[in-house]
Parts: sequence; structure tokens; C-alpha cells
Amino acid sequence: MANSRSGESVTERIVRILETFSTDRTVQAAAEIGRRANLPSSTAHRMVADLVECGLLERDEDERVRLGMRLWELALRGSHALHLRQAALPFMEGVQNRIREHTQLAVLENDETLFIERLSHPRAGANITRVAGRLPLHASSSGLVLLAYGPEELQERILAGPLRPLSPETVTSRAQLYEILAGIRRDGFVVAPGTIEAVSTGVAVPVREGRGQVIAALSVVLPRDASTRLAVSVLRAAAAGISATIGTQRL
Repeated sequence: MANSRSGESVTERIVRILETFSTDRTVQAAAEIGRRANLPSSTAHRMVADLVECGLLERDEDERVRLGMRLWELALRGSHALHLRQAALPFMEGVQNRIREHTQLAVLENDETLFIERLSHPRAGANITRVAGRLPLHASSSGLVLLAYGPEELQERILAGPLRPLSPETVTSRAQLYEILAGIRRDGFVVAPGTIEAVSTGVAVPVREGRGQVIAALSVVLPRDASTRLAVSVLRAAAAGISATIGTQRL
């Protein structure tokens, strides 16, 4: 697409506009979008109007803007994440029936942990993750699994830092992380207490596709003092079920 005077393409500016929305910021004024996207006011208003006209954004009765349903519709068509989520949901429900806390499915996306599904019990403990939310790979049980089975160049890139702590117990030592990743590959699971919140422990296992490649991480978030033995067993069985289902489908 045509470039602006700054050298940016229209596509790059559209992406910057869409990226101003988050799980905590779902509605904005056009001026706020322009400021956060670092666009001139006139450009932001014109592009927002164009995106509203084609349904990728929507306006409410106060003229504030939100992501449009058409964007959601297009994102789901043929989505790899959608097919993976559909294969995983029955097994996640089985985990949730046994564990009754938080059950999560995550994938690797742009060097981060992207959560594509979460089931939670009404009385479950603390958990900051959300569907479509992201976390650094080194700072959650799911991310550690994805990092452990990721390419060597990914591991080197992430461990080169900076490794931002999310809690006082987030492991940010390169040497310690190498040990943790080796342990995950050896044992096939990880138990990560306090890496995000001091009151919680994350437990995660890999989900593989038919050729054995790890394509996702299945995890639960437990209260800090809870036993993890049952969770590991239930997660492993569920991950095997997801893998078998994927083997009969074309994701």
C-alpha cells in the first residue's frame, strides 16, 4: 500500500491504530487513538472513519470507538487458533471439572505467550491472564513450556534479555532459566510458583501435533499451597487427548 510522508505504509498505520486497543482499553475517542498511535489528528480521524465505514471499528452513541464485530469475524475465518481451541475445549473442560481453578491454552506469538482460551471456576484464586492477553515467555508456566520446546534461536533471543520480572519470584537469571528449560524437556512439565503472583502456582505441559512438534501449552493456575501432583497428571492426559484430536484434523 502507498506510503505516508514518514515512509510508513497504510497497513502499518492501521495496525498501530488497532494495537491501541487492549483488554483494559476497549473504547476510545478518535483523538485518543491518534495520540496513542502517534498519528496526526487529521490522519487519525480520517483513518478511524474509514475503518468504521468498513466495519473493522464501531462507534457507540457517544461517538467513542471500539473494535468492530467484522474484525472478529474475519479473524476467526480459517484461524489456526480457532481450530486448536475447538480441539482443546472438551479436554480443557475435563481438566476444569477435576481441578476447578483456572485452565488455560496458550500459543507462541511474536516471542510472547498468547492465551487463546481460559476456563475459570467462580471461586478460583488469583489469575491475571485473559483470553487474547499476552505475557513474556519467561514469566509464566505456559511461556516456559513454549520457550523450552522452541527453536534454539528463540531461546537465545529471549534469554539475552532484558528479562522483566512480573513478581519478586519471576526468574530473570539466564543460568537459572537454562536449568528450568532443560528440566521441562526432561520431565515434560513445569511447576512455576509465584512467577506472576505470589499467591499462585502455574503448572503447564506441552501440546503436540501429529509429528511431535509442540504447538501450544496447556496449564492450570493453582493456589500457592495446593498440591500439584493431580494437576500434572490431569494436564498430561488432556494434552494427549488434544494431540490425538489434532492428529485427525487439519489445523
